[in-house]
Amino acid sequence: MGRLAVVIPAWNEADRIADTVAAASTLPGADLVVVVDDGSRDGTASIAAQAGALVLTHARNRGKAAAMETGAEAVRLADQRDGVSSVLLFLDADLGATAAHSGPLAEPVLAGTADMTIAAFTTRVKLGGHGLVVGLSARGTSRAIGWAPAQPLNGQRCLTRAAFDAARPLARGFGVETALTIDLVRQGYRVVEVEVGLEHRATGTDLRSQLHRARQLADVAVALLPRLARQPGRAAIPAPGRSGRTE
Repeated sequence: MGRLAVVIPAWNEADRIADTVAAASTLPGADLVVVVDDGSRDGTASIAAQAGALVLTHARNRGKAAAMETGAEAVRLADQRDGVSSVLLFLDADLGATAAHSGPLAEPVLAGTADMTIAAFTTRVKLGGHGLVVGLSARGTSRAIGWAPAQPLNGQRCLTRAAFDAARPLARGFGVETALTIDLVRQGYRVVEVEVGLEHRATGTDLRSQLHRARQLADVAVALLPRLARQPGRAAIPAPGRSGRTE
């Protein structure tokens, strides 16, 4: 179907970004690794560039969805230049060396059997209160489309260009994953969950972590409100699938 382009939104991830880029670069077919530095203040951009990524920088923090849009646009321009069509693999910047295990996410999309895959991590880390946001996303998604992925906020996703464009404009900030699932399933795109051996850093319980989760909660709520107000007939919604493959 084309090449694999990895897009990594990053904000203050200087401690892990080099390992994440290096690991992503080893994925089969990953000819392009793009890091979008979303207003970091800790040297994330320069470290990512040294690790071999194409780095784009936001002058200020604009949020995850904006970073995803910037990265996808960079891939589109590179595709036009090279005369190819890439599928988009979005990875979080804190995966570190485990990013090397994300290959199974891309396989169904590259094979043409799925339009978007969603990661289901086989390794769990301490949530530190994150479950409140997950619960809101899962309940809202289930109410909207009659189904929710096992890990509805998982940012590790692979999409065709057509699916990504169909979901635009993306919901703001951390509401982007919830909205992607609802919008694409409603439009009849094939969504598949894939189990992968990826791992984030453990989330904390300090004030900064709690403020981060409050922002996530607000973004997910803002994404859900208009989508729950628009309820299509259930017959129009296909049942997503799941792949049990791990690596």
